[in-house]
Amino acid sequence: MILSSLLSFKIIEIFSPFSLADFGVTPSQISVTIGLQDLVFFIGLSAVIIFIHEFLHLIFVPDFLTSEKTFLGITYFGGFAYSEEVLSKSRFILILLAPFVVISIILPGILGVLNLLNPLVKFMILASAMGSGVDMLSLVLILIQVPAGAYLTCNGMRTYWKKTDTIIPGST
Repeated sequence: MILSSLLSFKIIEIFSPFSLADFGVTPSQISVTIGLQDLVFFIGLSAVIIFIHEFLHLIFVPDFLTSEKTFLGITYFGGFAYSEEVLSKSRFILILLAPFVVISIILPGILGVLNLLNPLVKFMILASAMGSGVDMLSLVLILIQVPAGAYLTCNGMRTYWKKTDTIIPGST
């Protein structure tokens, strides 16, 4: 989480330097003013970012529109994308990385070029990068524990892999 946030922070900083004053912190005081408009924007933007994050996971699952093993949902703790499809290690890694790369690396670059990085948007991008911490942990575990050429599948909270020399039908 720290490393993904730091990377996103550095990308944002290329286009728009961070200042603690933007967030109400000065040498003499800490002041935070949140208007109703800011609160509504924050809640709306949070919901949109969560949906986009999970949708980006989902669209990289092969045939996600017709799959009976792939789901998009929401709980009290946030959104989720879930698939029990058999996936190659490289596809699984792509699915894990997609939201972080798009929201926390590409989006700040685009918004920075367009000069649209205000403090609230910067905060939301960093929050998204922090939220990708579980994806990054999963990525590290997959890279360390799963051999090349293996296929993975999820069953509830567990992910299984199998090394095989033949391609499993219907997997990518």
